Amino acid sequence: MSSPAEPRPAVVRVADPSDPRLHDYTGLTDVKLRTVREPAEGLFMAESSNVIRRALAAGHRPRSFLMADKWLDSMADVLDAHPEAPVFVADEQVLEAITGFHLHRGALAAMHRPVLPSVHDLVAGARGGAGARRVAVLEDIVDHTNVGAIFRSAAALGVDAVLVSPRCADPLYRRSVRVSMGAVFQVPWTRLETWPEGLDGLRADGFTVGALALADDAVSLDDLVADAPTRLALVLGTEGHGLSRGAVAAADMVVKIPMADGVDSLNVAAASAVAFWATRTP
Repeated sequence: MSSPAEPRPAVVRVADPSDPRLHDYTGLTDVKLRTVREPAEGLFMAESSNVIRRALAAGHRPRSFLMADKWLDSMADVLDAHPEAPVFVADEQVLEAITGFHLHRGALAAMHRPVLPSVHDLVAGARGGAGARRVAVLEDIVDHTNVGAIFRSAAALGVDAVLVSPRCADPLYRRSVRVSMGAVFQVPWTRLETWPEGLDGLRADGFTVGALALADDAVSLDDLVADAPTRLALVLGTEGHGLSRGAVAAADMVVKIPMADGVDSLNVAAASAVAFWATRTP
């Protein structure tokens, strides 16, 4: 005889934006506050029904859900599957007072932040255990939109993993997750503990490290592709100044994207897409 189904989680209706049970959702528009709070408190936010579904499909665990009444039916299957997570429901004005913005993408979920693997374990476990052949490394990129866009391109163009420097923006910040359309849950990633010394670990794992930058001795992306290394790490720099001198010095080569009409560089997210496409592998 089959065991009875788990009961559907109780819907908790809230009317007070200062209700302490809603702590995970307060001040979502305060970037400085949230980038400190979320890692420290072991959570991240998934915004919109599609992103929530992708996070759950990738194995992330919900702490709770927050939404308006009108989304309860469309999210019923998700809520039924996670009876351990309370579902907070409020009217639109209360939701906006809690979060700081108009919640129009269906729902929010506070998720448990995963423990990040070591760089070695991440690259060794990629491609079903065969090991990563191509990774992206992000140095100090501060714009969450760019981080999300890079992850989106990495997922679309078959990059095996993404590594972020200690000071790089959080890939699990709400805007990064939203811009990536949930690709941050699809592409394995972790954070380097030291920089740029962390690149030595990649080299020890057999990667050739290519720094995307302008330099007199830079090789063309076309030339890199013509004689591509078996394992390649592409390092992308911050929006304002590109890669640091230390990162360039730590790389095995400097790589430039051929430009026309006097343009010397692209936005880092656009540059990443170009480089990922050019170096894609079967």
